[in-house]
Amino acid sequence: MLLSSLAAPIRRRASQRLFDVVLNTPGTLLGLIVVVFALGLVVLLGFRNNDGSLLGQGFTVANIVTAISDPLYARVVGRSLLIAGAVMAATVVLAYPVAYYAAFHAGRWRGLVLFLVTLPFWTSYLLRVFAWKIVLAYNGVLNSALLELGIIRTPIMALLNTPAAVILTLAHAYAAFAVLPIFVALDRIPRNLGEAAADLGAHPWATFRRVILPMSMPGVLSAALVVFVPTVGDYVTPALVGGPDSTMIGTIIQAQFGKANDWPFGAAVSVLTLAIILCVVLAVQAADRRFGSRA
Repeated sequence: MLLSSLAAPIRRRASQRLFDVVLNTPGTLLGLIVVVFALGLVVLLGFRNNDGSLLGQGFTVANIVTAISDPLYARVVGRSLLIAGAVMAATVVLAYPVAYYAAFHAGRWRGLVLFLVTLPFWTSYLLRVFAWKIVLAYNGVLNSALLELGIIRTPIMALLNTPAAVILTLAHAYAAFAVLPIFVALDRIPRNLGEAAADLGAHPWATFRRVILPMSMPGVLSAALVVFVPTVGDYVTPALVGGPDSTMIGTIIQAQFGKANDWPFGAAVSVLTLAIILCVVLAVQAADRRFGSRA
């Protein structure tokens, strides 16, 4: 009797472990095949010679050395980091008030607010980029409106094909990715903390600065990371609304795999980009642990 009562929990735990293994195995295998194998292939290709074949012949570090030492690629990488950083900052600053309103003031309308935030994703990404191209064009919506209002006399040519146009378009494209993590972080903050601060005589701004903002920093950092990672390697938006001064590292990679037909060098630039993104991810994780410990 005693042995059977002890064996039942053991059988349940073994059955649970078997169920977890069966449930997680397909996703794990798919992740290994799609992600790890693909990344490993890119890394391998980055150290191969370009002899016209698919994977090249022999190993070399010349591609990596060129990607690091060539001033042209250094400028493009620096520009990509600046544009991605500007997009990240603009998106987080604009997304925080929306997330704050949805979490603290929307009440029963918070579902509608979040629905409106995600509404642009019902359309194609390319369609949204082309919409901004129409708005910012020389004879576009914005210039036409400014002419009609008498604010300007001739259309402004600096609206399109500039880094500012790329930043604006990318910030709009990734706005929802910033709103949702910040909203989740704000929604988890106990409401009685703000009430306690008010009872102790704290001004609403002081409550926000010393209570709400520090406790929401993990969500802010997550939003910044979610926006920065895909933005730094984007090549569609710079190609459509940017100019020569808006070339980003994704454009270089796409050109190497496309017109240049130099897959090893394109892979080497991709490896360099992955290394930079990994450094940013590690820095954000370190900051997240620091702020998370305060929350």
